[in-house]
Amino acid sequence: MQDEEKNARVSEHRKGANCALEEGARAKAASLEAIDALPQPDAHGPHEDAQEHHHHTHATNSVHPGHHHLLSVEHLSVSFNMYDDQASFFQAEKRDSCVIDDLTLSVHEGEILALVGASGSGKSLLADSIMGLFEPNATVKGTIWFDGFEQDAQSLAKLRGRGISLVPQSVAHLDPLMRVGKQVEGFAQGAGAKTKGRFGFRAKADEDRGQVEVNAARSARVANIVRDARDSRHACAAQVVRPTRAARVMQADRAARRKELFARYRLDESVARMYPHELSGGMARRVLLCCALMDDPRLIVADEPTPGLDLPLAVAAMQDFRSFADRGGSVLLITHDIELALQVADRVAVFKDGSVVEETSVESFKDPSLLRHPFTRALWHALPEHGFTACPNESLEEPPC
Repeated sequence: MQDEEKNARVSEHRKGANCALEEGARAKAASLEAIDALPQPDAHGPHEDAQEHHHHTHATNSVHPGHHHLLSVEHLSVSFNMYDDQASFFQAEKRDSCVIDDLTLSVHEGEILALVGASGSGKSLLADSIMGLFEPNATVKGTIWFDGFEQDAQSLAKLRGRGISLVPQSVAHLDPLMRVGKQVEGFAQGAGAKTKGRFGFRAKADEDRGQVEVNAARSARVANIVRDARDSRHACAAQVVRPTRAARVMQADRAARRKELFARYRLDESVARMYPHELSGGMARRVLLCCALMDDPRLIVADEPTPGLDLPLAVAAMQDFRSFADRGGSVLLITHDIELALQVADRVAVFKDGSVVEETSVESFKDPSLLRHPFTRALWHALPEHGFTACPNESLEEPPC
């Protein structure tokens, strides 16, 4: 009798516990549904194809894994605190000079966004900002998101070469004291690489030179030990540290990839043994392209990658960027050559007076009536196939609201 009562109490307790669990599960599901029903953050909510949002419309193949852009730059402003160049030398006071003002743009996965604008307008400063490279006298405001996460200068520095690769505008980014082949094979660390990422081309080269100096000092100490042992007629067995088999295979793969890129960009194998000062301007620019394409980063920021290249090589470079984007990567192509950019880009961001005045699909450039900003329409009319004509009877400034 007591056992029956005990079993009954246990059964009732289990039923109550199961009911409580079911109620908890239903409450959790309801709360999750309520959270999903809440409006998403304006910058990183769900996006649909061909939807207009964040100052732009989508290209045909724009995608939003995780409901966000791969790269989002929001309300970016960069100014420099500097002496007034209009004042006399001894009376000049410092003032803030704004170069980028409230700039917003986004790059989706699997696309090329071409940022077009006049030379010297500050486009390269945007590339430096994305890489987390800021001058000491710079004041930076705004937000940069990468793969859904808000970034700061330190986190952007960690992404260099390990998620974001830069094709710099200046060939001075190549280390003048290291052979070209070594720079291409050793410095392009892409996303997912387990080796230490680079802090710019030179910084990584400085690190390697420091290691060379350490090795030299170690070799000198070993030589002294061997000499002393010889003088005292003691035998000394030298142990040579050799790279592991995996390291040798990886280095061989990188060398093969470098040779493939050199062949594609018509760089002879002898170039690998050259130093940067022995290269022509076009050759050096091709080497920079090879550095960016050695690995597969998620985003390539290409800052004026084609000046100094003849047309076939420039087209080949654009095709490489297109192939990279078609495989799921993203490219921010910074250029003033709008004609070449329209051949490979998915969308175009028009840069004027330190900000993006319009972000639109390449398809919009087939008809000027699809372009919203007067400056963008003026660019359309100035293209060679449209007769190099200025936009008739239209101000280049957007009319006030």
